[in-house]
Amino acid sequence: MNDEAPLHPDTLAVREALPRSAWGEHSEALFLTSSFVQPDAASAAARFAGEEDGFIYSRFSNPTVTSMERRLAALEGAEAALGTASGMGAILLVMLGLLKAGDHVVCSRSVFGATLKLIGTEFAKFGVEASFVPQTEVAAWRAAIRPGRTRLLFAESPTNPLTEVCDIAALAELAHDAGALLVVDNCFCSPALQRPLELGADLVVHSGTKYLDGQGRVVAGAVCGSRELIDGRLLPVQRSAGVTLSPFNAWVVLKGMETLSLRMRAHSAAALELARWLEQQPGVARVHFPGLASHPQHLLAMRQQSGQGGAVLSFEVAAVDAAAARERAFAVIDATRLCSITANLGDTKTTITHPASTSHGRLSEEQRAAAGITQGLIRVAVGLEHVGDLQRDLARGLQPA
Repeated sequence: MNDEAPLHPDTLAVREALPRSAWGEHSEALFLTSSFVQPDAASAAARFAGEEDGFIYSRFSNPTVTSMERRLAALEGAEAALGTASGMGAILLVMLGLLKAGDHVVCSRSVFGATLKLIGTEFAKFGVEASFVPQTEVAAWRAAIRPGRTRLLFAESPTNPLTEVCDIAALAELAHDAGALLVVDNCFCSPALQRPLELGADLVVHSGTKYLDGQGRVVAGAVCGSRELIDGRLLPVQRSAGVTLSPFNAWVVLKGMETLSLRMRAHSAAALELARWLEQQPGVARVHFPGLASHPQHLLAMRQQSGQGGAVLSFEVAAVDAAAARERAFAVIDATRLCSITANLGDTKTTITHPASTSHGRLSEEQRAAAGITQGLIRVAVGLEHVGDLQRDLARGLQPA
């Protein structure tokens, strides 16, 4: 046996953190303090100047948050990570740290609705331009790049809610050839199923609210990447702007990651079984799930992911027009008794939502159409209940009237 062999990710998910304190706690400690006392004035000066390691103020760093960051970085294969107040806070931090007026971003048009608004509307106020392209068409990404101006390519893989998968390695090559960086939102897969940095991405963002916590308890976010980008470009912005993760939320996510791999395997297996069942239902027009052979990017997903497709699927109800589709989708959702009607995901409890009126409700009809968000689309984030119970719950609304 090689005692120097690197630890398996399942072990890192349980063990990676700061060393125990002098008290010898077994479970990682929760440091609920706003500031830290310095041993003397010289040490305080050195720590504020970054010349000496040490905790100063929890807006800058905190032992519990640092433990969470170290664990997530280890799981993603990153040199460093930063915890943020939310997943959108992580994306905001990336944008603030890497862009300036006159810069250009190429973004998938299929990303989360709030991401579309942040990149396309909010940052436009500050002179950052964006082009939105089809997620799966590498040629469209290439054509959208503006030499000398494009600084970032941004993608989710899989996307919310249509589960479109991008070729991460191909987009990384495009970005680097243009002198840009590739940022991948890895929320749906988590590092248990996919590690974008190994495929060439420069930064990975997370909503820790989802699978990293895994039980719907807290809001959290994170960004992972090289120490040069994390410490050199993003940390100074975080210290000034306060896009900071609370120690309590960090502690919850830290403990959640201990079971991440186990949960994701169970979620994925259940989602695949449910997706196959949905494909056979007469009231369903189409099912979107990377684990299905019918998914357009199924083979790519299986190459990039170490799983059965993740835990989120969506399906479209059969209807004659948009108005009827919306009415039918609402009826299916309202007929459920087990699934939780909420737009969150990543929980042990299965959730169900109508994206066109919730997560993507702030978008224009044209934006929703471009992203493929129809009125008949329903998203299901599969939890850890028995699949047979979930099938019976959905069957109630899918039965012919």
